[in-house]
Order: sequence, then structure tokens, then C-alpha cells
Amino acid sequence: MKIGIIGAGHIGSTTARLFVDAGHEVALSNSRGPETLRDLVAELGTSAQAMTPAEAARFGDVVLVAVPLKDYTSLPAGELRGKIVIDAMNYYPGRDGHFAALDSGNTASSELLAAHLQGARVVKAFNTIWFEHLKTRGRKDLPVEQRRVIPISGDDAEAKRIVSALIEAIGFGPYDLGGLHASTRQQPDTPIYNKDVTVEEARGIVTSAG
Repeated sequence: MKIGIIGAGHIGSTTARLFVDAGHEVALSNSRGPETLRDLVAELGTSAQAMTPAEAARFGDVVLVAVPLKDYTSLPAGELRGKIVIDAMNYYPGRDGHFAALDSGNTASSELLAAHLQGARVVKAFNTIWFEHLKTRGRKDLPVEQRRVIPISGDDAEAKRIVSALIEAIGFGPYDLGGLHASTRQQPDTPIYNKDVTVEEARGIVTSAG
């Protein structure tokens, strides 16, 4: 599979490495230009290349976005139309400024993203896990229920199936929370955010939280 990545920080670069190791082709991009990614791409090998965000969006069958939420309107909406977009972003008011719709709790940040990316198939994932755990906690040898959890949310069932398969391929366990609005349950300060728990344990935590 071809996977575009917009944002080459901790999560973007770590997922790139994991996806390459799982046999996928990856195009990395950031706001500073492909030339700044030369060393990382060289380290990842021939299955990785550096591009602009628009090029990475066109390249990917699936595109992971991991930029600060305040910059979400800079994402290339036209190039992402029809694509599966993995939203790995989080809302941190201290960094991003305040969004009234998010502060009220009526809207999930992924819903804001989906409204900007008309026609994209948005799936929330990879936003709850510390990048060091993402590097080290994958266990392909374990049953899915016993693996470190990566929650997902989305309104497109087929898109969630594909993202879930990617998560399993790198040794983690997807846990489907429901539609895109349900991604409010995997945001910062929620019971399962940044918790080093299995799928089975996460299911119990979410059920208890109501």
C-alpha cells in the first residue's frame, strides 16, 4: 500500500518506519520542504521518499496527518478528496489557541477536520499513543486483544477496516469506538488517552467511563 504522511515529527516519522518495516511504500512531508527530510528518508531505505504535503496526499492510498491542530486548514483538501485520512492530531488549547466548538464539547476535532476535507474518509487513530511506545510496544506475536491498544473512530466502515489492518500489521490492537463524533472519547484527558493498556483493558475502561 502507498501511505502518505503529512507531518514528520515524532508520530509521523515513527509511523513511517513501522509502515516501511511492514512492507508499505511511504511518502513523508513537512512544512519545511522535502530537502529537510533527506537524512530520514535515506535511513528508511528505498521504500520511502520525501515530497511536499500536496504530493504526499496525491501519492497515498492512505494519508496520515500529524501536524498541530491549529494548522489543519493548511492541509491540501483537494488532493485528499476521496482518500482515507488518518487523523493523528490532538487539540491542545495552550498550543493551538481556543476553538469554541471544541471547548463546548459539541464537536470533535476530527469533525472539524472532516468538514475542511470534504470528501475525505477521516479515521481518528494514532493520537493516543506516546511515540516511544509506538516504537517499542508493537507485538505481532500476541492475539489482538492482548496487544497495546490504538483506538480508532470514524464514519466510514471500510476506511476503518483498512486502518485497523494497518494497525494490526505493525503489532498493535485497534479498538473501534464508533463514529467520528466518538473520537471525543480518545482525546487528551480522557480515560484511555496515553494509557499503556491492551485492547481488552481499554474496552473495560471505556465501558466503565460510560
